[in-house]
Amino acid sequence: MPNQYLLLATLSLQEAKESSEIENIITTQDDLYRSNYQTQKFLSTSAKEVHNYAKALETGLLTNNTIIEIQRIIESNNAGFRTQGSTQLINQQNSEVVYTPPQAAQHIVDLMGDLEKFVNDDELNDYDDLVKMALIHHQFESIHPFYDGNGRTGRILNILFLSKQKLLGAPILYLSRYLNSNKSEYYQLLQQVRDTNNWEPWLLFMLKALQVTSQDTLKTIKGLIALMQSYKQTIKAKLPKIYSHELINNLFTHPYTKVEFLTQDLNVHRNTASKYLNQLVDIGLLTKPKLGKDNYYLNSKLYELLSN
Repeated sequence: MPNQYLLLATLSLQEAKESSEIENIITTQDDLYRSNYQTQKFLSTSAKEVHNYAKALETGLLTNNTIIEIQRIIESNNAGFRTQGSTQLINQQNSEVVYTPPQAAQHIVDLMGDLEKFVNDDELNDYDDLVKMALIHHQFESIHPFYDGNGRTGRILNILFLSKQKLLGAPILYLSRYLNSNKSEYYQLLQQVRDTNNWEPWLLFMLKALQVTSQDTLKTIKGLIALMQSYKQTIKAKLPKIYSHELINNLFTHPYTKVEFLTQDLNVHRNTASKYLNQLVDIGLLTKPKLGKDNYYLNSKLYELLSN
């Protein structure tokens, strides 16, 4: 990718959307892309939670302080690790208790301390990194250290661990779409390990998730590169005076862009930004939906690529 930030900006929102849906936090693609974290303008509460998740993906080192910070960004609170008992995982269909995680505050701290060492000390074992990622995810979800946000925080840890181990050059491999598509099996296998201590089905499931997600992500990246090249060629041929790398970056960072975004990204006057966007509408690269009081400029082909 000529600009990896484009993938981080767009694919991270897709990961956030899918991961949040696993927790029944549902938002539409329209609300997602019309919201903006920088300006703190969100079309819905769900869209805000998804953008918070995407922001948390930018976190770096994998210490317990980092994990607490990820959860703080996701949940917009400073609750930290659980300090009181009574937390249980309940079957929503029959209200039965499925699993009771550790209850005592010090026990949670001790277990998270052990997990922190396991994550960061490569000398403790010789497990393959992909297997280790699956073990870390299961252990984190089983400790269930927070009052809320455990699932989303745990899925962020997957990708940050692979980045830490340098299996990824940038955190752009997002497993949540696969996990969301196979949600029943995901939860069933998590619990099966707790009940039977049989790890193999869980490990195979997570390896399959990595395989499928890697293939899908490569397909998306290739599609994104091809689409960017097509837009570059069209703009250079039909609107050479307005072509710039900053313009292309804007169009592929914001599926729904606005005059304000272009003004900021290109450092041009508002009237100039409006003129550029309307010219792009005229040659068919953008459409111009009016949503409420706001005019948006939609990169429909990018929107479709990310939606699929």
